[in-house]
Amino acid sequence: MTDLKNIPNYVKGHGLLTGKRVVITAAAGTGIGFAAAKKCIEEGAQVFISDIHEGRLQKAQDSLDRETGQRPDYAICDVTQQSDVETLIQAAAVSLGGIDVMINNAGLGGTANLVDMRDEQWMAVLDVTLNGCFRVNRAAMQYMKENGGGVIVNNASVLGWRAQKGQAHYAAAKAGVMALTRCAGVEGAEFGVRVNAVAPSLALHPFLHKVTSQELLIELESKEAYGRGSEVWEQANVMVFLASDYSSYMTGEVISTSSQRA
Repeated sequence: MTDLKNIPNYVKGHGLLTGKRVVITAAAGTGIGFAAAKKCIEEGAQVFISDIHEGRLQKAQDSLDRETGQRPDYAICDVTQQSDVETLIQAAAVSLGGIDVMINNAGLGGTANLVDMRDEQWMAVLDVTLNGCFRVNRAAMQYMKENGGGVIVNNASVLGWRAQKGQAHYAAAKAGVMALTRCAGVEGAEFGVRVNAVAPSLALHPFLHKVTSQELLIELESKEAYGRGSEVWEQANVMVFLASDYSSYMTGEVISTSSQRA
């Protein structure tokens, strides 16, 4: 498993998002969403977080307050419900005084071989991971179009390009997120909205260890050039770059945040 000696030092903030107002979905817990919230605050942003789990959102608030000194407001949001997504945009805009960046991190995984997969398994993953991304992108773009532009960062996956047993539903959804990002980026360019995505290969956090066998994690880590999965904050670093003015010429792009061939 991961060799702790190979993990680089945590990168401190450089003010890349100073003055930006950032909304992050699926920000509770210990995954990429929470790491993105923390990094955005450290880079100077005012942050608004959302998730479907209120208890975990409150714990995320406590952690961010303790670790960064900022206690973000939040809204409960089930991205399969259009009304929740609309409420999220409205609440964030009021809390922050506007929205400059939307980081769309919500997704749902699972493991099932195609021959055994039930319709409801397929639809559940597609509705959160792809349809939810559509709903959030649409609502954010509508707001940004009317309010001077902005930036959207989606969370895809290298499985949008690669094949892995048991992941047909998740891979199809993430390939859809990539295609959605490309089309949204071209459309948004007409009214000042940039849309890009990251595509992680393997980002390690406690929940992943709970839902993935040790054997599979060892196999996946062995395929990475560094012999380890990424830290969630390493993924968040690239999200911050895409959210910042340093990526001002990029739209409709998917960056493979991986240490191996995309």
